[in-house]
Amino acid sequence: MTTDSRSNARTAWIFILPAVLIMAAACLYPVVSAVRLGFYDWSMGTPWAQAKWSGWTSFEIVFTDPAMWRSLLTTLKFAAVSVSAEMFLGIALALALEGNIRGMAFFRTLFILPMMVAPIAVGLTWRYLFDAQFGLINAVLAVFGVAAKGWLADETLAFAAIIISDIWQWTPFVFIMVIAGLANVDTSVLEAARIDGARWWTLTTRVKLPMIAHVLAITLVMRLIDAFRVLEVIYLLTFGGPGDSTEVLSLHIYKTAFIGQKLGAASAISVLLLVVVMVLTWLALRMSNPLADSEKDK
Repeated sequence: MTTDSRSNARTAWIFILPAVLIMAAACLYPVVSAVRLGFYDWSMGTPWAQAKWSGWTSFEIVFTDPAMWRSLLTTLKFAAVSVSAEMFLGIALALALEGNIRGMAFFRTLFILPMMVAPIAVGLTWRYLFDAQFGLINAVLAVFGVAAKGWLADETLAFAAIIISDIWQWTPFVFIMVIAGLANVDTSVLEAARIDGARWWTLTTRVKLPMIAHVLAITLVMRLIDAFRVLEVIYLLTFGGPGDSTEVLSLHIYKTAFIGQKLGAASAISVLLLVVVMVLTWLALRMSNPLADSEKDK
């Protein structure tokens, strides 16, 4: 490394170091506090001096708690169904609206709007839409002669309701990511495929989608991370009910901490969620640089 390059690297670190330190403190302090709290038996409203050291007890209780494992299973099902549907619909919409068709700019803007709505507003809106007596969804079903359904009072229908609301809000994110990836596809490759006789289906499945595979992978992982952290919409829509049929892991953490007043146990569950999200984040970072491994081998 030359003297000039060392000087440039030193200058770069001088400029970015304050931001790095601030972000590290802002991110690491809550994580360290959560891990530390997991080793104590403490309730809100009592002085920290009265907190009792419990060691690994909270972690042992949490990992043997059936309610925690049920909420984790619910989270996995929710993430699998909602993210799969969002990926399918987002890719389909992006493929349908990628061309220069008249009026497509309007529809692109329209499809993006749900993602811009605050989660609190989304939860309240869908709660009213799924209302058994006055909800718009039951009113539409009545037009077709279908009896009104208690969407939020039935376990299966309530689970479907939270999935529908999540699909409505986050399919636009997949749409944006995919259409941005399609815009960067080399047109010469597409033209060569057309000259070779490739039709739309072959062109899409054998050329376009493979060329944006890294974009699809990153989008998938980012949506999985968000699905594991979902809280506000489900909190307002069902609050985990009926029973615990829609109680995802983040909502279980909230109830354990603020209703059960078991902050040590809630912190222990948070550590589990943190590990899951960290693994997914690591995958996202690896997929965001698909050439990193090949460059190391050179």
